[in-house]
Amino acid sequence: MRWDAIIVGAGAAGLFCAGILGQRGRRVLVLDHASILGEKIRISGGGRCNFTNRDSHWQNFLSLNPSFPKSALSRYRPVDFIDLVRRTGIGFHEKHRGQLFCNDSATQIVDLLRSECGLGGVTLRHPVTIHGISRESEFWRVESSLGGELADALVIATGGLPVPALGATSYGLDLARLFGLAVVPPRPGLVPLALTSPDFEAMSHLAGLSLPVSISSGSKGGAYGAAVFQEDLLITHKGLSGPAVLQASNYWEEGQPIFIDWAPDMAGRLGDDHEEVGPKLVESVLADQMPERLARYFAQSCGLAGRRWAEVGKRDRVRITDQLHRWSVKPAGTLGWKKAEVMLGGVDTRAIDSKTMMAKSHPGLYFIGECVDVTGHLGGHNFQWAWASAHACAQSI
Repeated sequence: MRWDAIIVGAGAAGLFCAGILGQRGRRVLVLDHASILGEKIRISGGGRCNFTNRDSHWQNFLSLNPSFPKSALSRYRPVDFIDLVRRTGIGFHEKHRGQLFCNDSATQIVDLLRSECGLGGVTLRHPVTIHGISRESEFWRVESSLGGELADALVIATGGLPVPALGATSYGLDLARLFGLAVVPPRPGLVPLALTSPDFEAMSHLAGLSLPVSISSGSKGGAYGAAVFQEDLLITHKGLSGPAVLQASNYWEEGQPIFIDWAPDMAGRLGDDHEEVGPKLVESVLADQMPERLARYFAQSCGLAGRRWAEVGKRDRVRITDQLHRWSVKPAGTLGWKKAEVMLGGVDTRAIDSKTMMAKSHPGLYFIGECVDVTGHLGGHNFQWAWASAHACAQSI
């Protein structure tokens, strides 16, 4: 049978694209190597799937071609997917800064996507092993463990490299290279950072501590520039994690430091009201701004533990205040693909039409979702890119 479109990959982008195409009257075949579809969706958002961000904007995305996602994101907005969720009867709530989660289970989003495919008469086949993809006259031929298939259009929606335990592979990137498309070298994104410096070794007893911070990472000359985030940070036995660090990890470059303000809400210089705090111990003064365990750490690291604030000279007050507001450390690396939530890099967007997601040099060959060099901030933006890129692709086939 000749299909209008074959989609390789039945994740968020692949299933959503298939559903739209099917409901537009296209004959669609979806192939996937997994025995159970949508596993990455099911584990997302702590099992409740942060399926979009109400305030998602192209500036929430990283790419070596920053303007590339504008077109797709403007034509399929968060409100569009929210409307679909509402029509399906899925309850949801806003957790933090526009982040929308299912009230019950992420499985509801998988069910929604499969239902949309069902309404469009989409054929789903899995588990399937792809043996080869080639161009045959004006068609695309896909050879798999289930035989050969022909299609007018071929959509690659194989995702990225995070969570290899769920079967993540570099298939989409390898295929792009096979057809001569450039690939931005991938690396883990939204991932905890490992620290091994002597400074951090002294903090190991603080594992489990979480607090709001302001964190800055990257540089003006870096691949994605520099950014500052105000989110919660978590100290772990291996380094730093939590939303603040996951966000910063996208901008961090090997060998470069990150900077943390441990007391971003502190007004003025520490101890400006010295008459009131003078009799208090240094660690007690610090504890007014942060958790007690962290306050003791900073007092000890500055050699001021056990001293009253009134006994501390101006130079030491400036020094400890600067430590609080611009503490720096050089991460040893990330915790890798097993802990990463997304992939940075991917198929170079200069090779893809931003309006259709089709490879400029190969008519009928499309790349959507995470395998493209577009990565969102934490908080539902990456799902929004899956929906938007899938929609752009489906509207052009």
